[in-house]
Amino acid sequence: MALAQRAYLSVEDYLKYEKDSPVKHEYVDGQIYAMAGASKQHVRIAGNVFNRLDDHLTNDQCEPFISDMKVYVSETLFYYPDVVVACDDIDAYYCREPILIVEVTSPTTERIDRHEKLPAYKRIKSVREILLVAQDHVQIEIYRRQTDGTWQTEVLTDLKEELHLQSVGLTLQVAQVYRRVTFDQAA
Repeated sequence: MALAQRAYLSVEDYLKYEKDSPVKHEYVDGQIYAMAGASKQHVRIAGNVFNRLDDHLTNDQCEPFISDMKVYVSETLFYYPDVVVACDDIDAYYCREPILIVEVTSPTTERIDRHEKLPAYKRIKSVREILLVAQDHVQIEIYRRQTDGTWQTEVLTDLKEELHLQSVGLTLQVAQVYRRVTFDQAA
């Protein structure tokens, strides 16, 4: 049995469609993919990070956005990170020059977040830090672009540790990221 081919959608048509769509879609090489809803854990973590960034960047030219702001990765790729900080104001519906990107991972999104989105985000020249934050256990992976263009990775697994976000000059406790988050003891 042959698989049905999906129609190609241009970037222009995607951006026009997405403005009025009741469902968010990511755009990958002419195809759109609907975004699924998130768990309470996921929303709490993203909200905690966003709130701290928003408080910290109140009078800054850079601004944090939560989940509904697209990131232009390339001419054929738009993603919706869980949290993004951008300093550009080029378009009302997407960021072209993010400096910090945060993805909250779950068992169902981890493969895409780690193996598709992370390498794509690393190709954005303006990105200085990327966080992968686990929602089902304490683990924050920080990927930092070095001055020579290489990436350094740091992993935090203790609620008492400090998370240093060099891209925005903010330090917070890992416990602040996981505020009000409970973990399944059987996991």
